[in-house]
Amino acid sequence: MYAIRLWSVRHARGLEAFYAAFENALVGLHPLMKAVGYQRLEKPVAAMEKAVKGVLFDCQMCGQCALSQTGMSCPMNCPKTLRNGPCGGVRANGMCEVKPHMRCVWVEAYAGSERMRKGPEAIRAVRPPVDRTLAGTSSWLRVARQRAEGAAP
Repeated sequence: MYAIRLWSVRHARGLEAFYAAFENALVGLHPLMKAVGYQRLEKPVAAMEKAVKGVLFDCQMCGQCALSQTGMSCPMNCPKTLRNGPCGGVRANGMCEVKPHMRCVWVEAYAGSERMRKGPEAIRAVRPPVDRTLAGTSSWLRVARQRAEGAAP
């Protein structure tokens, strides 16, 4: 899983482009999804999202995906679940202080963000704390619905 997570960071630009097209497709499907009902779609879409993002990013399904802001490196993989930057314990070689065999999630995030079109600006954005009530829900559906309805994601 860890090797695939590192692959995803190295290929952040391609994944960014793929996700943009995928999000546009979901926004285009908004009328159909609204007719079916977002509540009815939540479980199957969340299961599919967990499977795909679990393999590619070791996704923790927090429900508030920040991959597009963090260079395709999920901040929830940080042992301290820090969502806005590294802790003070990042070792000189870029390794995590809690898990010395793992590169710091934020070192990876910065490297991935440099590969993305919007990454260098996006990584500097301050993300709100995790809303635990959204854990296990589909961020794909939420973002697509908010974008289709004109609300800020």
